[in-house]
Amino acid sequence: MRSSGRNSRGSGSGGKNYRGAGNRRDEQQQRAGRPRPEERRYDVGGGPKAGPKGSQGGPKGSQGSQGGPRTGSQGSQGSQGGGPKGGGPKGGGPKGGGGGRGRKPGPARPREYEAQLEERNRARHDKPQVKMPKTFGEPEGERLQKVLARAGMGSRRACEELIDQARVEVNGKIVTEQGLRVDPEKDEIKVDGLTVATQSYLFFALNKPAGVVSTMEDPDGRQCLGDYVTNRETRLFHVGRLDTETEGIILLTNHGELAHRLTHPRYGVKKTYLAAIQGPLPRDLGKRLKSGIELEDGYARADHFRVVQNTGKNYLVEVSLHEGRKHIVRRMLAEAGFPVDKLVRTAFGPIALGDQKSGWLRRLTNTEVGMLMREVDL
Repeated sequence: MRSSGRNSRGSGSGGKNYRGAGNRRDEQQQRAGRPRPEERRYDVGGGPKAGPKGSQGGPKGSQGSQGGPRTGSQGSQGSQGGGPKGGGPKGGGPKGGGGGRGRKPGPARPREYEAQLEERNRARHDKPQVKMPKTFGEPEGERLQKVLARAGMGSRRACEELIDQARVEVNGKIVTEQGLRVDPEKDEIKVDGLTVATQSYLFFALNKPAGVVSTMEDPDGRQCLGDYVTNRETRLFHVGRLDTETEGIILLTNHGELAHRLTHPRYGVKKTYLAAIQGPLPRDLGKRLKSGIELEDGYARADHFRVVQNTGKNYLVEVSLHEGRKHIVRRMLAEAGFPVDKLVRTAFGPIALGDQKSGWLRRLTNTEVGMLMREVDL
């Protein structure tokens, strides 16, 4: 009785099969020895006489390990017949439970099969795309917010907000819905009453220095306006003229209709000049200029006159008029008895020269273009 007790205790402590710990170890062995579903090989058998259960890695690995009847006891069931530690005195056979179960599970699919699948998938996706016949024509024009953004009115989101605020007009009608398509070349687009210039039109302001000829090309080789826009691909032309010795603002554009109206007497676009003359000046000089000075080609009248600066006999006067005859300001002041020493045009309609340096070319803003177009009813 004592020996049996010692044996039982020895087996319990030496084999470490006490309650709880052994069960966890068996579970770990079961999990480690049991191949995953995607790793099971169905072409691996235990021998020439392997039965249907001999090649399966089921939950009881010792059942039919060689295709025959069950061998071993319940202890062999815990070894799963093919785990790395499944073989032993209680496993019913050598390591691994016999057969091919002791082998390490191979890849789920052979490489040749994977290559065939890849080739098949490529063939399926590389087929030429079938183009269905169009049942509807392509929408014409561009989205309004895109045209506005390209014209410099802000981002597309900001232009959408302009539309939501009912500040945009197309052909005289206020637009309140998004997604309207327009033709920038044909449709008239306005924001806050100002016409929006499309991308195809260019508008520049040049502060022309003295000595530059008001032509785009000069056959005599003199410096001309074209020398300031030689890097422009689009052909530009000047709006009106300035005397060779006169400085100041002159507009360059490729918008023919706008240039024509800006220079036509019918629309009466004002030009403002600063003239340096010698005094003293009579008090009625401004009244005489506004009433009209008779020249050899008819009367010329100023719209506005004022003295800007006076230093001794040197006077700086401002003259505004809407006529565009040759040397008109110089001839008017000379006829009144005050020849001009220096003349600068400071504004063309609503576009002012400001602090733009002599010889500098700048692109007009969209607001300035809109004011020019409103000046001539475009």
